[in-house]
Amino acid sequence: MTRLRPLLAALILAVPALAAAQWQWIDGSGRRVFSDQPPPPEIPASKILKQPGVRASAAPAADPAPAAAAAPAQGTKEVAAAKPAPSGRDKELEARKKQAEAAEAQKRKAEEEAIAKTRAENCTRARQAKATLDSGIRLARVNDKGEREILDDSGRAAEAKRIDQVIASECKPA
Repeated sequence: MTRLRPLLAALILAVPALAAAQWQWIDGSGRRVFSDQPPPPEIPASKILKQPGVRASAAPAADPAPAAAAAPAQGTKEVAAAKPAPSGRDKELEARKKQAEAAEAQKRKAEEEAIAKTRAENCTRARQAKATLDSGIRLARVNDKGEREILDDSGRAAEAKRIDQVIASECKPA
């Protein structure tokens, strides 16, 4: 039992060291990123601030200003060119957003065209029904029992009112 205590204490002390195994780097937009995974390949080694197994003092400095001050004027241009100005926007995300908006607009336009086509068909049918009703010929309907009934004057008036409502709602200019 006394031999296990030092081993257990060593294990407990080793756990925080394992938890400290973390990567830290500066991404393309200038933000610090903390992760348990290594940075993507496009991140240069000079942007990696901390990596597992390396002490923080051995990591390269995050501020290139001291190196730029010691370099000649031509070296300053190289440092400025190497460090892209953070734009705060992701061009790929903006492109996807524009593409989604365009797809949504196209979908909306197709729906509006389908609705307009349906309205035009309904308008045509309603006008044909109105012309048939106004012609004065006998009209018959099939009731709930499946029997054929001839429309009387009150039935014609009700049908004419219903058709007028359909024409008013469906035959409006868009």
